[in-house]
This record gives sequence, structure tokens and C-alpha cells, in this order.
Amino acid sequence: MASEPAVALNFNGYTDLPPGKIAAVVTYLEMRVPPAMPSIRHPEGWTLQRIDQDRPRYRSLFRQVGEPWLWFSRAAMADEDLAQILNDPMVEAYALHDGTTDVGLLELDFRAGDEVELAFLGLVPGFIGQGAGRFLMNEAIRRAFAKPIRRFFVHTCTLDSPGALAFYIRSGFTPYRRAIEVADDPRLLGIIPREAAPHIPLLPPRP
Repeated sequence: MASEPAVALNFNGYTDLPPGKIAAVVTYLEMRVPPAMPSIRHPEGWTLQRIDQDRPRYRSLFRQVGEPWLWFSRAAMADEDLAQILNDPMVEAYALHDGTTDVGLLELDFRAGDEVELAFLGLVPGFIGQGAGRFLMNEAIRRAFAKPIRRFFVHTCTLDSPGALAFYIRSGFTPYRRAIEVADDPRLLGIIPREAAPHIPLLPPRP
């Protein structure tokens, strides 16, 4: 495959992307002190279940949560590479189970020592706005700061749910950095279905 030509980024205007590419503005956030978290009652039967070693379940949940927003990093990852991450005892992956099915994903990465990354937090379609996200976030904060850490951090981007950034800020995270990420559209690579994320138009490369 031929390498893509370099494109200079215009910091004071528009930069054209080659067809077949997608771009997102990424915001990085951090939390150094856990906020006060009022106890929130959640529906009876909700449980967090470890799914580190259940690779098919993890992949299925990642797709359900992420495909509407073009999450593709783990979907594109080879099994051996994904296993290297999830088999690490310092990585914790959970499914939020409502008593019937998996409805949310939470993944914490403790491999950086005194820093913890909120690697993934998301809900399957239809569960946003029902308290499940707050339940997952409270659990994430509690589990992260149960260890002697210096910083809890996360990043989100404009390909995520429109309410994600505001949700992280309300949860106590502070934005500190911004970047632009450009990647091949995963729908054109066959990583996720072409009909995923219809709010982001598919622009195939020119023949």
C-alpha cells in the first residue's frame, strides 16, 4: 500500500483530508483528587463482572458500545495483542450487567504505577441517560483512588458521544491538552460495519 502524502495542518483555518480518512479533536483530562460522590441508588440486579479473560465477551461488548461512535482501536487489534493487554494483572476490564445482559463497559489501566488511565467507559445504545454511566464512573473513581495514585486520566474525542466531554468534566476531570487525530475510516477497512455511525458520512477514496 502506498504511503499517504504529508499534509500540512493549517492552524488558522481548514485542512483538507484525503478521502477515506476521518479526523477527531481529542481532549485529554485528569483528576488528581477524587470528588465527593453522593451514593446513587441503581436498579437492583446491576453488577460489575470481570471480563478480562473472556475475550469473545469483551470483543462483543466493545463492539456494541463503540460501533455507534466509530471506536475501532480494540476492534482492529489482533487477538495476541489484545491478550497481552487484558492478561496483564494491572488491567481491569468489567461488564456492567443488568441481570439479563451486558449494558456497559469499564476498563482501568494501572500499568503506569502512580497513574491510572480510564481506558474505556461506555454504554450500549439505549442505556445512556438512565444512571448507568454515573454508576460506572463512580465505580471507576472509587477503584482508581483505592490505590495510592497521583493522577487519574482519560481522553475523549469528537467521535464519542456528544455528551461525553461534559460528563467527564462534571465527574471531576479537568481538561489539560488537545490534539487532532487522523485515521483511516474503519468502515472502509472492514473493521466495523459500513452502516455504523451514520452521523459521520462515509467518504470512500476516489477510484
